[in-house]
Amino acid sequence: MSRILLATLSLIGLLCAAPASADNYPSKPVRVIVPSSAGGIIDVLPRAILQKVSESTGQQFIVDNRPGAAGIIGSEAAVRAAPDGYTLLVVATAHAINAGLYPKLPYDTVRDFTPVAMVARLPLYLVVHPSLGVNNVRELIAMAKAKPGQIFFASAGNGQASHLGGEMFKSLAGINLGHVPYKGAGPALADVVAGQVPMLFNDPISAMPHIKSGKLKLLAVGTPKRSAAVPDTPTMIEAGVPGFDAYAWLGFLAPAGLPKDIAAKLHAEITKAMNAPDVYERYFSPRGGLEAMGYGPDESATFVRSEIVKWSKVIKDSGAKPDQ
Repeated sequence: MSRILLATLSLIGLLCAAPASADNYPSKPVRVIVPSSAGGIIDVLPRAILQKVSESTGQQFIVDNRPGAAGIIGSEAAVRAAPDGYTLLVVATAHAINAGLYPKLPYDTVRDFTPVAMVARLPLYLVVHPSLGVNNVRELIAMAKAKPGQIFFASAGNGQASHLGGEMFKSLAGINLGHVPYKGAGPALADVVAGQVPMLFNDPISAMPHIKSGKLKLLAVGTPKRSAAVPDTPTMIEAGVPGFDAYAWLGFLAPAGLPKDIAAKLHAEITKAMNAPDVYERYFSPRGGLEAMGYGPDESATFVRSEIVKWSKVIKDSGAKPDQ
């Protein structure tokens, strides 16, 4: 083979291997892996945002639902993709929780991903069935201390935010509560509404209709600051549980190695989509119940690491184990 041909092939190889640039990104459809089934907030909110991003960029952002194993299946699929901006991953609280919950994962939660944007914070609402007979958190704590192990809380499953929120409550309040894990948030909420289990830490969107109807009583929100959706409801800290800081969240990552300019462009497009009037009103206004985060790549990376530390401590202190 001639030297000229070899040089030409080498040049072609270098050009093919050159990193993608934000100047012409995206130039083809983008796959967005959602590690949950269709229909929940982890699926619905990203679809609303991605529709706006598609309109803005002129390219399709196609959702690929990969449910199972608390998000691990979808995350593993994303890790295997090229870091060129054409595969993204939607992540939620389980992404950070899994790092401390599972002895071994098929990826490194920090090293194998490039954060793009943290989108939304979902305050955990502490709700109880009216039949429990408590009106605030202090009364609930007093009852739990008088009846150790006799009051139960439901959750979406072992290791879910609704479970670990309950474990954090137990630890900080010095109480003993029983735990009833369900296979999903829907069944857990349904049984609390029916009075089968008296309490639950739940997301605001699915809990609010039952709160408004009087079927559930809202005692407190898990975020350090009050929620604009329920401004008269105290935080757990205000209600007598110092240090309580538990909420669900949602964001976008990419495989490790994503060029910084593409990550910055994606963050800008996602932020613009979040601020679109219809998206903002539906999800981020006080009526929507979610809190906009809007973190960029660097801030998102710091946030994910802090969440891993926080939830790993709760897991270690409580002895929580994943569903088998």
